This record gives sequence, C-alpha cells and structure tokens, in this order.
Amino acid sequence: MNSTLKYYEQNAQEFIQNTLDKEMSLHYQKFFKGLKPQAHILDAGCGSGRDSLFFKSQGYRVTAMDASKKMCDFATRLLSQEVLHLSFEQMNFTKQFDAIWASASLLHVPKQEILAILNKFEQALKRDGTLYASFKMGEEEFIKEGRFFNAYTQESFTKLIEQSPFKIEECYLLEDTRPDKAGEYWLNALLKLV
Repeated sequence: MNSTLKYYEQNAQEFIQNTLDKEMSLHYQKFFKGLKPQAHILDAGCGSGRDSLFFKSQGYRVTAMDASKKMCDFATRLLSQEVLHLSFEQMNFTKQFDAIWASASLLHVPKQEILAILNKFEQALKRDGTLYASFKMGEEEFIKEGRFFNAYTQESFTKLIEQSPFKIEECYLLEDTRPDKAGEYWLNALLKLV
C-alpha cells in the first residue's frame, strides 16, 4: 500500500469530517452546464461520497469509485449504492460516462503517470464527454502528512492538457475555504474531449 492510500485508510474518519460539508456549489454549477438531464457521471476518487450524493439528488446517474476501502465503505452507506473499490490504474471502462468528476483526486497521481490516467478517462467517456479536475496551485510534487501531491499553475496545466485527448473549457483559481488552509489556492479545470 502506498503512503497516500495508507493515509486515507488510517485517517478516513477525520478526513470525512473535514470535507463532508465543504462548499462546492460554484464547481457544481460549472460542471452541470454541459450535462444533459440524467447524464451518467463517474465520481473518480469519490472520498466520502459527498459529491455523488449531491449529483444523485439532482437526478444524475452516478458511479462512484475510490482506491481507499474505508472511503468506499463510508460512501456506500451514504449513497445507498455500491461504491467501486478501484484505483485509477485499475479502471477499465469503455464509453460508459457522459462526465467524470475528479475533485482533488488526480492530484495524488505522479506527473509522469497523469497522461496515462487521462487516456483512461478518455476511454471511459462518451463522445463530447466532460471532465472536472482540481489540483493544488504550484509547480512541485511533494509529500505532506504522508500523502503525495502534484501541483500545477495555469501555464503548466495548459501544457499538460495540450498533450492529452482533452481541451480546456475553463480554468480558474479559488482559495481553499477551510480555516486552516487560508492562503492555499486550488486550480480547477473543466475539460472536454477533443
């Protein structure tokens, strides 16, 4: 088990408590703009299941997955549906989803591996599929509290996406809303299949 996954297994309850009520309405509004009613969404790295629960409440079909067994167990109870215990590398979907939601999950993928994961996302999406992803703002790769993170600026993220099967629809920065994270910024991106 890698250190990031170990962190989530050992700190699942604390992580869930700290993120379950996080304000996400702006991101939801932007994500929903391009979706048809009852679109099928893959929540890739669903954590507590917070976002999947909201998507379901809006009438969307949701498949949720996470690499952490404890997160899957909690989210399964929250959503009243099975959450798939899967890592990005284990994904093998083919043209099943209208959209993928990867909120604060791709940021745990090493930069040398991220294009391979984006290609898996392409395989999972239907034509004109949408992808939302968020990363910490910066340039470096680092380990904090046992978790691996990558970070991008708008410039470095644009260069990454130019090598991928996606194009950027919108890229925006927002400050972290958690009190202990003041001054930290997130890079948020809405992408479309080319």
